[in-house]
Amino acid sequence: MVVVGASMLDLISYVPRFPQPGETLHGSSFQMGYGGKGANQAVMAAKLGSSVAMVAKLGTDVFGDDTYDNFVAQGVDTAHVHRTDAASSGVAPIAVQPDGANAIIIVAGANDHLTVDEVEQARATIAAAEVVVCQLEIPLAVTEAALRIARDEGVTTVLNPAPAREELPGDLYHLADILCPNEPETELLTGAPVATTDQAVAQAQALRHRGAGAVVLTLGERGCLVVDDHGATELPSDDVEVVDTTGAGDAFVGGLAHFLAGGADLRDAAGRASRLAAITVTARGTQTSFPDAAEVPAELLTPGSPPPS
Repeated sequence: MVVVGASMLDLISYVPRFPQPGETLHGSSFQMGYGGKGANQAVMAAKLGSSVAMVAKLGTDVFGDDTYDNFVAQGVDTAHVHRTDAASSGVAPIAVQPDGANAIIIVAGANDHLTVDEVEQARATIAAAEVVVCQLEIPLAVTEAALRIARDEGVTTVLNPAPAREELPGDLYHLADILCPNEPETELLTGAPVATTDQAVAQAQALRHRGAGAVVLTLGERGCLVVDDHGATELPSDDVEVVDTTGAGDAFVGGLAHFLAGGADLRDAAGRASRLAAITVTARGTQTSFPDAAEVPAELLTPGSPPPS
């Protein structure tokens, strides 16, 4: 699989609550970690055993050096990870409350300098993939180019419309075989709530009417909802003790792509991805909370086998 997206260095502060404007708040601890939605999704899939290539851009700074080395250490193909001295590497300061809720600021930096030409250079790699995954942390024109190349080459496309925004170019919907938003992203895109199952199904259908082939709407602790030509199916998650939700959505998308690339159908893949994401919220950090294949129940990794209850 190929992931076209952003890399960030996460700067994580654990706080008793989110600060108010103008307030200085004491945190309990701090850690740094590798992040960015694209990088997270690539690393999650690689940890599960997928062959993953990343298309991204880093700064020529120590953050970029460390991020590149992390890709290598995680087994991610870096042939199309570019560098620039026009901006710093991307960073993401994150505040995490005791209940696991998080607030994130992203400074894209070098990610904004990834170009359509650089994605075009990866065409052969994209053509050889089973799945291409994109998000919205890089320029929209670059995301669209990646999805269009994948569509031209007959490769399944997954679009995670995050960070949330009110509008997307219509072509992005039509280029997404699978659109994978969370609840706030869905509400922002549609202007309507998704608090109930009926509301979630209605808004997922609204996104399909804009051109998306299928919608996989993640619902946090409630699991996820798959809406496609076969109807709407709710898939539950596991009941776990939440420590930190940072990166759970990216773990879901990376897992979904991994299972799809391995031959699972959409509902099977989504159900497994939901249970995988539940594992990650039981530990702190972003990529540090992502389990290796050896740490995941064997039945969860086998498409077609009954998922664990």
